[in-house]
Amino acid sequence: MHIRHALETDIPYMVAIAEAKRVEYEGYCPIFWRKAPDSSPKQERYLQSLLKSSDIIALVAQAGDGLAGFVIGALTTPPPVYNPGGPVCIVDDFAVAPAEEWRAVGGALLAVMTREAQARGAVLIVVVCAQRDQAKRALLQEAGCVVASEWHVRPL
Repeated sequence: MHIRHALETDIPYMVAIAEAKRVEYEGYCPIFWRKAPDSSPKQERYLQSLLKSSDIIALVAQAGDGLAGFVIGALTTPPPVYNPGGPVCIVDDFAVAPAEEWRAVGGALLAVMTREAQARGAVLIVVVCAQRDQAKRALLQEAGCVVASEWHVRPL
């Protein structure tokens, strides 16, 4: 396995891994995580735009001819009402396949993301994780992350 920056040619693999994660998350909470019927082509276009941004760190775990996972971090300034001490790296898209690889693949991706975000001035990393995604939550906890927020949803 090799961690490297994502290329446009990686996007179909990234989308396939993300699509499997969307199906899993939809089972956790379909009210919030309901998958759009055309989610894959929409995500392809979205990832293409992200890879062109200078505020994005996009990494993949190369395994043979395919990918074992990916992580995307967005460097941003925190809201003006909070002061973590500098820029923040927000990680929303972070998935591995299969889930049993969170420790090895996810851990390697998170470690490289952390180093790159720090090198670019970030002082805090924020990683989105579904409440019931136990494998990912375990990795984040092992990496020293703590739960800072939860979202509660209810249909209206």
